[in-house]
Amino acid sequence: MAGQADLIERIHHHREINGASLDATSAYLLLRGMKTLQLRIERQNASAQRVAEFLDDHRAVATVNYPGLASHPGHDVAARQMSGFGGVPASACTANLGAVETIVGPPATTSHVECTAEERARLGIPEGLIRYSTGIEDIDDLLAALDRDLAAV
Repeated sequence: MAGQADLIERIHHHREINGASLDATSAYLLLRGMKTLQLRIERQNASAQRVAEFLDDHRAVATVNYPGLASHPGHDVAARQMSGFGGVPASACTANLGAVETIVGPPATTSHVECTAEERARLGIPEGLIRYSTGIEDIDDLLAALDRDLAAV
């Protein structure tokens, strides 16, 4: 590699997060997936709303950050601007996003894995935050799993 070390590191970091380029199979799969995108997004939005409501009422959950909840500070704006509130409610428990399967985990191992704890803190991302990227599984199965897991907290 040639160039300034800090610039090379920034470029490497960007490539690690965003990828370099698509191969033919990935491009084909992307085009194929676009055909069911609307159905998957509608299902994710509906499921995420139910998950957020469930978590908001659960005793083991301190806060839920989801614009579909009337208690969210941005709810009114989101309701005016959006036809759905997204598939990722986040919660702070007292104790690959966008896939068809639900992915649950702290930002330290999912969305912000490349950040240090200090960087996450500076961004306002608490270490107790859990991101719940809702997939398209049966909502009753998702809620039952959440109920079972939260009972252990």
